[in-house]
Formats: sequence, structure tokens, C-alpha cells
Amino acid sequence: MSSQSAQLAAAAATTDAPLLEVRNLIKHFPIKGGLLQLPVAWVKAVDGVSFEVARGETLGLVGESGSGKSTVARTILRLIPPTSGEVILDGKSVFKASPGEMKRLRRDVQIIFQDPYGSLNPRMSVGEIIAEGLVVHGVGSPQEREAAVNRLLEIVGLRGQHRGRFPHEFSGGQRQRIGIARALALTPKMVIADEPVSALDVSIQSQILNLLSDLQRDFNLTYLFVAHNMAVVEQVSDRIAVMYLGKIVEVGPAEELCRDPKHPYTKALISAVPVPDPDMHRERVVLKGDIPSPINPPSGCRFRTRCPIATERCAAEEPLLRPVGKDRIAACHYA
Repeated sequence: MSSQSAQLAAAAATTDAPLLEVRNLIKHFPIKGGLLQLPVAWVKAVDGVSFEVARGETLGLVGESGSGKSTVARTILRLIPPTSGEVILDGKSVFKASPGEMKRLRRDVQIIFQDPYGSLNPRMSVGEIIAEGLVVHGVGSPQEREAAVNRLLEIVGLRGQHRGRFPHEFSGGQRQRIGIARALALTPKMVIADEPVSALDVSIQSQILNLLSDLQRDFNLTYLFVAHNMAVVEQVSDRIAVMYLGKIVEVGPAEELCRDPKHPYTKALISAVPVPDPDMHRERVVLKGDIPSPINPPSGCRFRTRCPIATERCAAEEPLLRPVGKDRIAACHYA
């Protein structure tokens, strides 16, 4: 093989490889007590999560509050230090990266936070907030950064002259647009959206979702979209991964997973989504009890204490993710 052919083959292999690989990610938070404040228990927020996100894809990560979704998102970015596991971003290890390497990696992946109020520094102007990443990474001259800020504000539906205003002068939807502009400033390959519309009015949610969709098309972005609302996740995702109590219980293409869920927990989430057709009736699956404590999760299947079809096997044997159809996996003995 010639050197040129070898380079083309290597480039093709890089293109086909997932942009993001998460392998057996674990994050346990210590509960400290006693005079010496030593760990007396552990909160198992994320307990062995693995998934991949292809280039240009939107993977929806969905589950109830307390399932560990946001912890996964923040641990991937090393905003929270991991307990163990591995994250590969564009062929590079995130957890093994040196401070200098990590600074370079952060240009490739950005995050949109859930709270459009608390995620923006109230003492900085909008222009300073959006340009902060450019300043930290030494991108462009002051004039070029100002032009970039104006362009980003226009892209997200605001005006360039807004750059001198402060966050408190904007509505919640406008603040989230500012957060999106900040995430785009360094032209990342991937954006992690952590509940980006849950704090917004329903009328504003659709506008932000449409904006994210347009930006993905225009900038060839890859999304990890974290949310608890299955209807929202279904609308924006190519594939969906369902989380429960620190583990992924089902993964599949969005349309197929929502039409024919295999795991009982996924069925319950989908049954709670309102149907717009008054003549169409969906069987409601009502879960009993609350999500168990991640400090002491149930033995075997973690969902068994709320599952309508649980058996003794579910208590004794933990179900592993296994194929349950084309491009579908689920962690249930009876899927």
C-alpha cells in the first residue's frame, strides 16, 4: 500500500470511529461522617455506563431525576472527577489528558447548562460571557473577537448590539440563547446539552429545540442531549439511551424505541407522554413507589422494586445489556 493510500485509509477509519466513547463510567460520591470526616457510605450516582455517539448524531440520554444523567454529562467533561472508567473523545483519552491536553480537548466539546439564570455570570456583559472562551484560548484579536460575538448573537436569534447588556436584562429563553452562543464560540465538534429546555416555558422550548436542530445542520455538530422529558428527547434524537438509578437499561433508534419499548421502565416513561390524538388511547403504566436510594440500590435488577413483571430471578441476578432486535439492546431478563 502506498503512503497516500495508507493516509486515506487512516482518515476513513477516523471518520467512521465514534466521536465520543464512554466505557464503564463510574462515579461514586462519598458521604463523610465522624470526627475525622471519613467516608461512611457512597452514593452510586453512575455505576458502569457505556455508550457511543457517532459523528453528526444526537444521542438522547433520558430518565427520571436522580437517575445520574447530569452526572454522566459533567463527568465526561471532567467538571466532576470520575471514580473510574474511560472517555474517548475523537480518539483521545479525556481522563488521561494532561492539563495542557485537556485545555485543547475542551475546544472540541462544550456544554449548555440547564439553568439559564445561574449559568451566566451576572457581573459580566453578554459580550464578555460569549468571548470568554476565545480569550482563554487566545483566539483572535480584540476586534476579531468582537466581530465573532456579533456573529454568534445573530446566529442564535439576538442582535449584535446586545453584547453590552447584562444577563438580568434578558428573559429565560434569551439567556439560554446566550448560553448556546457561548458553547458555539470555539467551534466545537460536540455539544452536551444538559436539560437545555426544562427550565423554559413550553412556548419557548420549541424555539430552542428548533434552534439546536438548525445549528446541528449548519455546523455539523454532534449532540449528547440530556433530558427527563421523553417527548422532547424523541423529537430531537437519532438514538435514545434510557438511564435508571445509575445504569443504562435500554438503547435504540429513537422512533423504534418509542414505538416498541422493550424494557418495562422505558414503557412506563413512554406511557406518560400525552398523545395529541383524542381518539387514540395509550395504556398507562403507573410505577409504584419512588426511585430507590443510590446509596443502597436494590440487588439484582435495580428496577425490580417498581417493576410490574419482576420475579425472584430479578432479585437474584442482575440483567446485562443484550441484543433485543436490530440496533436494540436492553437490560431485562424478559425483554
